[in-house]
Amino acid sequence: MGRMNNDGDMTARIIDGKQHATAIRQSVKARVDGGVRAHLAVVLVGEDSASQVYINMKRKACAEVGFESTLHCLPEMATQAEVIALIDKLNANPSVTGILVQQPFPAHLQKNEIVSRVAINKDVDCLSPYNVGMAMAGQGKLLPCTPAGVISLLKRENIPIKGKHAVVVGRSDIVGKPLALMLLANDATVTICHSRTEHLAEVCRGADILVAAVGRAKFITADFIKPGAVIIDVGVNRLDNKKVCGDVDFENCMNIASYITPVPGGVGPMTVATLMENCVKAWELQNA
Repeated sequence: MGRMNNDGDMTARIIDGKQHATAIRQSVKARVDGGVRAHLAVVLVGEDSASQVYINMKRKACAEVGFESTLHCLPEMATQAEVIALIDKLNANPSVTGILVQQPFPAHLQKNEIVSRVAINKDVDCLSPYNVGMAMAGQGKLLPCTPAGVISLLKRENIPIKGKHAVVVGRSDIVGKPLALMLLANDATVTICHSRTEHLAEVCRGADILVAAVGRAKFITADFIKPGAVIIDVGVNRLDNKKVCGDVDFENCMNIASYITPVPGGVGPMTVATLMENCVKAWELQNA
């Protein structure tokens, strides 16, 4: 729980995503030492700088746990057929156990067709409709990385989910929607909010667990927070001074919340660690 500062005011416990992610990576490495031989193939279309940063993080994590990783780059104007052909080639390659197609895609490409093309048991980003549906039904072998990372953080911190009111601000296919359903599967009562939600701050003040995944720097301010709430900040925003911040006004909200994740160092490391777990599971599915 939160603790008192020197002035007698409540200050939140900061959830250390790096520490939890390190423990997960160590567990994955032990499984690699035990014989898992995962190979992650990453597909990048174009030269988006943020995507390149994320890919480097993922490939570094692969190297740390002992996975092989390869990067397959296509030009910005690659056609839909060219992207599909590359995915088909990786699907057919028995040495490739996981495929990740880095988003965002160039505007001319059809996202749904691309993510659906990845073989179900190689879909380590869990974006295919089948894997998403299985995850939402509570039967998924491969889980959406960021939502699963959030659930893992809550459980590792022994934060109760059952019976709590969770409010998710953001309805993206990658984070907001799947996370809301995973919280529901863990017996939370869930409200999904978005840009058109009326009286948003009032709705958020009813949350025992508030998840910010809206993509707007410091959008969640102190007046959104119920005293003692748990705040999970999924946002990653780059400010004019090049510093990174989340969707939550961290400094002001931490004096109200009981737990809060920082940015960077909160959910981000857990997303990558969950990807490593998915790579192991994918290898196991293909070698059962």
